[in-house]
Amino acid sequence: MLLKVVGDILEDRKAEDVVVIDLAGKSTIADYMIVATGQSSRQVTALAEHLLKAIKGQGLIGIIPEGARQGDWVLIDAGDVIIHLFRPEVREFYNLEKMWGAAHDAPDRTSDAKA
Repeated sequence: MLLKVVGDILEDRKAEDVVVIDLAGKSTIADYMIVATGQSSRQVTALAEHLLKAIKGQGLIGIIPEGARQGDWVLIDAGDVIIHLFRPEVREFYNLEKMWGAAHDAPDRTSDAKA
């Protein structure tokens, strides 16, 4: 459920290059990792604000984003779903998809995945 909510918000708020990484068998930190791009620090920060509101609406409390003040890279750890929001050049620099074995041009699977 949370994965779908996050995916819908990212789509509605025009996040780009949304990639969902299934962490099953790769890590015990979460079930899914979502990586998405905002075109500016302002958009990245706004995406994070909308996501936090929705996550709280799902009953998860006490979630504190990291990096929201700068807006270059925001990390939201929502338990089963970890969300990374980047400006394009920062995302390219860190290339998390490669580190986790997911292609950067992988299709958005937020609507297909079960949360």
